[in-house]
Amino acid sequence: QVQLVESGGGLVQPGGSLRLSCTASGNIFGINFMGWYRQAPGKERELVATITSGGNIHYADFVKGRFTISRDSGKNVVYLQMNSLRPEDTAVYFCHGDIKINRFEFYDYWGQGTQVTVSS
Repeated sequence: QVQLVESGGGLVQPGGSLRLSCTASGNIFGINFMGWYRQAPGKERELVATITSGGNIHYADFVKGRFTISRDSGKNVVYLQMNSLRPEDTAVYFCHGDIKINRFEFYDYWGQGTQVTVSS
């Protein structure tokens, strides 16, 4: 099976920065794309950013240049650099991957989430 594990969350002051990482491990045949979602209490989970195996990137409009998604050369680790953080960025951030486990099967996988709190 495949496991996605996030790290890097924590408490930060408004205007500060955090870098999240997500590592995919297990029976990975290939990765189609990976990305980040977030969910605040009482709200639906929303897309933050995605990156494909070919390096194509999509950002949510609310990022407005503040966040940057990237990946390692092996494409099993994805990062989210978050700058100019605002209180409304407070949420649990989830890693997501569309991952092939063999020649014929691919599935959506989710990490357990990492808490990001932006507060003075």
